[in-house]
Amino acid sequence: MPTVCIKWQKQVFPGIEIDTSQPPMVFKTQLYTLTGVPPERQKIMVKGGILKDDTDWSTLGLKDGQKLMMIGTADEIVKAPEKGPVFVEDLPEEEQAAALGHSAGLYNLGNTCYMNSTLQCLHSVPELKSALLSYSDNVRGNGVDQASHSLTVATRNTFGELDQSVRPVAPLHFLQMLRKKYPQFAQQQNNVYMQQDAEECWTQLIYTLSQTLTSEASEPAAAQMKELFGIDLVSRVHCAESGEESSEAESVYSLKCHISHDVNHLHEGLKHGLKTELEKVSPSLGRTAIYTRESRINELPRYLTVQFVRFFWKRESNQKAKILRKVDYPLELDVYDFCSDELKLKLQTPRQVLRDAESAKFGLKVEVKTSSSQNIERGH
Repeated sequence: MPTVCIKWQKQVFPGIEIDTSQPPMVFKTQLYTLTGVPPERQKIMVKGGILKDDTDWSTLGLKDGQKLMMIGTADEIVKAPEKGPVFVEDLPEEEQAAALGHSAGLYNLGNTCYMNSTLQCLHSVPELKSALLSYSDNVRGNGVDQASHSLTVATRNTFGELDQSVRPVAPLHFLQMLRKKYPQFAQQQNNVYMQQDAEECWTQLIYTLSQTLTSEASEPAAAQMKELFGIDLVSRVHCAESGEESSEAESVYSLKCHISHDVNHLHEGLKHGLKTELEKVSPSLGRTAIYTRESRINELPRYLTVQFVRFFWKRESNQKAKILRKVDYPLELDVYDFCSDELKLKLQTPRQVLRDAESAKFGLKVEVKTSSSQNIERGH
């Protein structure tokens, strides 16, 4: 195994062994580790010309200590980054929250979990945040009272604090404005603020924003609350006793999931909520009678809100009681069965497109699974 000396530019590398049982590419790789010149750029002068990758070592007559010259340009030396990599787990807790996209939390100011959950829920709606950003501090819309205006400003400011902070936010000003506009949330018992229902807080806040933001509709960024949350219902009102029948239309901001002993799933509760009984005067009978109202969704919003109706009025104790029954719900809710014939007609085409896409995806999986045993695992 001969030993040679390599001269490259101004550098000399003595004592380099050549394994003549290996092709010249192995030798060139050795030189690459020493000089940084890739093998494809190396020109090594030997007897008879330039060393090629398929040259037979025995034809070169190499001797120990022989000098060989190499020409070639080395790869640019990669500089170490000025700042090393920083892993998320090494960041301070505040920066970790920002890097992961987590929103700041809200302090409980004393039985205010109902309010905090309402704020966090609405804070997750980007269109609402955009509408609030364009809401003016000083200009009140026509017909908007001062308390509603102040509550809307407080909502906007609280959302801004949540977006800009990684630490928990104390929504004290919002709470003050909420209680000023809706005194029921300031009720106390034994000098302690009482617990409240999140749905009531959500409903009141949505109603307020629907009044204030709608009045600012001339602003480009002001999204209509109805477009975001409004649900148009059409109802058939029928009296079985008199045969009277009429139709009604209304807009609501949530669907009700009524809970009873036979409701185990959200779908069943919504079905109960869309069919109710009411007592009113029948013109043909000349007295009160029982009417059945069956409602159907005629227009859907961008964000569909569902309320689990867990509270009812207990006459024996003259107070609210909570229903603790477990009700299952899906991660994706299909309300097609609850829609009017008119809306179902509009939804047929997009639903068919979705089904075709799912069928194509399923067909692709079947093809992959049957191609080979290796692809069966991929199909799963």
